[in-house]
Amino acid sequence: MKEVTEAQIGDTLYSHKEPVEPLPGFKLAKPMVFAGMYPIAQSEYNNLKSAVEKLTLNDSSVTVHRDSSVALGAGWRLGFLGLLHMEVFNQRLEQEYNASVILTAPTVPYKAVLSSAKLIKEYGKEEIIIINPAEFPDKNSVSEYLEPTILGTVITPDVYMGKIITLCQARRAVQKDIIYIDEQRVMLKYLFPLNEVVVDFYDTLKSLSSGYASFDYEDAGYQAADLVKMDFLLNGNTVEELATVVHKDKAYAVGKAVCERLKDAIPRQLFEIAIQAAIGNKIIARETLKAYRKDVLAKCYGGDISRKMKLLKRQAEGKKKMRKIGNVEVPKDAFITVLKRQSDK
Repeated sequence: MKEVTEAQIGDTLYSHKEPVEPLPGFKLAKPMVFAGMYPIAQSEYNNLKSAVEKLTLNDSSVTVHRDSSVALGAGWRLGFLGLLHMEVFNQRLEQEYNASVILTAPTVPYKAVLSSAKLIKEYGKEEIIIINPAEFPDKNSVSEYLEPTILGTVITPDVYMGKIITLCQARRAVQKDIIYIDEQRVMLKYLFPLNEVVVDFYDTLKSLSSGYASFDYEDAGYQAADLVKMDFLLNGNTVEELATVVHKDKAYAVGKAVCERLKDAIPRQLFEIAIQAAIGNKIIARETLKAYRKDVLAKCYGGDISRKMKLLKRQAEGKKKMRKIGNVEVPKDAFITVLKRQSDK
């Protein structure tokens, strides 16, 4: 073995040329949530690399693949068991290794059944797994998209049942069973698309049920779904880290909500910022972050209107010029904030 990662928990070791039956009962941990991780500055890459290697030694359920992004440089695509696991891993990096990172939007592994002969030849197979939204293939070259599903079990006091059923229906879940355990408690079984549960379903469930409801789930394979890739643009420039895959029916609502949250998360500049959600070349939602403005009319009192118009026109030209050369920085903590659904949005 050249690396420690080659020794998996559950491996059976035997003497040379004396093979034995492997011990039963071990299954590899299956990552359910993927996110890109990048150092804030590329000079920190090697330090972060050794920190990730040390952390994965005592948390073997995290999968690590090298990745690179045009906007963020070299990094990794990490697979986690869930969103809490991802947040704990990020906190440990910060506390134990003093490493600050940029984490991209959490995504789930989708599948695409290719119809283009050229792509099938390129990938060497008809069905591919997509863990990075940037690699999401175009609809023209795909016969169908598949999304992962889970069989979720919710146990709750029956007084909260109505609210929880409404929540499950809003997350595109299909009801499988309702069982009354006793007079007060009820067990609900639903088939959920994994991407509807991954970000904040558990938080919402706990707040709706005053903390009484419990949630458990198991893998339920893949099902066909009408999926689209959504990009977010700031002043016409795509923010690669925010690209996400959504169901077509929810595209407008998700685009609008994320644009509104971006508007709150991005600091105001001296120039106007257009925040847009796009599917392909079609803009489906927009918010405008107004610029800071000096009151150029403060020194005018009375006088001709053309004088005021001249000052305002000059200011508008300056803002226009500034917008062309201005860069918009998205704060690193904005990524998770933006992706968490908020009840008031």
